Amino acid sequence: MHYVYLILAVAAETVGTSALQASQQFTRLAPSVLVVVAYALSFYLLALVLRTIPVGVAYAVWSGLGIAFIALIGYVVFGQKLDWPAVLGMAMILGGIVVIQLFSKTTPH
Repeated sequence: MHYVYLILAVAAETVGTSALQASQQFTRLAPSVLVVVAYALSFYLLALVLRTIPVGVAYAVWSGLGIAFIALIGYVVFGQKLDWPAVLGMAMILGGIVVIQLFSKTTPH
């Protein structure tokens, strides 16, 4: 169940960050409220995850997947393009998450 909470925490963080962009620096009410609610939910779910997964590993997965999803949303929704070094760097972050999940004895499998 901890991985379900972690994925939901990443999804909530992604929604919150997307709403942050849409809030236009907190000048639009609805996206601004969504930012607060989504981040609160994300941190709550992340706290539940920390019952079973060490904080460093949980945060690496949470932030790494969040980076990748936000970059994709930035491209698709907001038209923000990344250069190859940025894409390569994000691929390396995701590679690190894969290494942790496949080879680390720190995380429950």
